[in-house]
Amino acid sequence: MSDALAAPPVASPERPPAQLLQFGSRVVTFCIVELQKLSHDRTELLTRAAQPILWLLVFGETFNRIHAVPTGSVPYIDFLAPGIIAQSGLFVAIFYGIQIIWERDAGVLTKLLVTPTPRSALILGKAFSASIRALAQVIVVLVVCALIGVGLTSNPLKILASFLAVALGSAFFACLSMSIAGLVLRRDRLLGIGQMITMPLFFASNALYPVAVMPAWVRAISRVNPLSYEVSALRALLIGTPANLWLDFGVLLVAVTIGVTVAASLVDRLAR
Repeated sequence: MSDALAAPPVASPERPPAQLLQFGSRVVTFCIVELQKLSHDRTELLTRAAQPILWLLVFGETFNRIHAVPTGSVPYIDFLAPGIIAQSGLFVAIFYGIQIIWERDAGVLTKLLVTPTPRSALILGKAFSASIRALAQVIVVLVVCALIGVGLTSNPLKILASFLAVALGSAFFACLSMSIAGLVLRRDRLLGIGQMITMPLFFASNALYPVAVMPAWVRAISRVNPLSYEVSALRALLIGTPANLWLDFGVLLVAVTIGVTVAASLVDRLAR
């Protein structure tokens, strides 16, 4: 009798490590799905790499000859290369929100949002798939740098760390793009805003010139621009300029965290 009246066993909640593993597996799954799309159009990597290569070959070589930008004992082409590497990631990621709007229009996003998958896992998966696309382009730029004699490090650990910096920077800008998509809801509006903010983000950073030569107001913007911290980390790792890597990577991690949080909170607006 007592057995019959006994309360049924209560299923124990998932432990935090199990939840983290499940969250990580969903992020990886979304990332793989996004990368499979890239495999159907491999020429995209080469076409997207054309612009940063032109910046390096035309702008970099020209300013290297005329010595217009004071970079101390570092040749300008060496100084510029990490900035162009960061730029290539920015240009890939900043329009990534167009893809999530296209998925909304095709009905794919609605199906994803009705699953129990956390919104943050969806956003993080898409953000890091943008990072991997950017890294594929960065490898092309690094090969060009080697061919034209840019004095970058050959230390594999530093190169891997530079890939991490590019991945974090690209993930943030992809989250920024998806956040804007959640606000404007239309591809044409997002394209216009993306075009409007891309070059200011690039020029208001230390990608093309040292912070010391900037006007005071541009210097103030560069201090809150995550691209500046990405470029600073890349220069320290690839050409050995002094930098606070803990600060640079810390800012990038905080930026990605904020970006994922904001984009995840706005993604539901796309499905309405």
